[in-house]
Amino acid sequence: MMASRHTAVSKLRPIALALGAATVLLAGCSSLGMGGGDMPPTVKVTNGALTDPQGLTLYTFDRDPANGGKSVCNGMCSTNWPPLLAEPGKSASGDYSIITRDDGTRQWAYKGKPLYRFAKDAKAGDKSGDNFNAVWHVALP
Repeated sequence: MMASRHTAVSKLRPIALALGAATVLLAGCSSLGMGGGDMPPTVKVTNGALTDPQGLTLYTFDRDPANGGKSVCNGMCSTNWPPLLAEPGKSASGDYSIITRDDGTRQWAYKGKPLYRFAKDAKAGDKSGDNFNAVWHVALP
């Protein structure tokens, strides 16, 4: 009887170890903003800045009223500074919120400030919009 119990435990040990390893791995990914936590799936942290999934830098605009639930960057401004749009059905949590733009689209905001890309940033890591006209700034976590 004792031998069969030992055999059963021996057979379950690799399964238990695999489940434990998977739990640790998923928890680690969540804390890095990789599919979990309060960060929307369209935002990650790269080299200390908020970025989109392609690694393009995200920015905030000083003229947007903090926690005002509104973007004042519309028309030509939004052509040069495309908003980080929230897909339908996505909901906000933590420091992230979703505002409704003048055209009815939904835009991600971080700590009450709407998030944008800069049209002249060509590749991941570019930050050419930082301090543009002293009113655009890299969004920092």
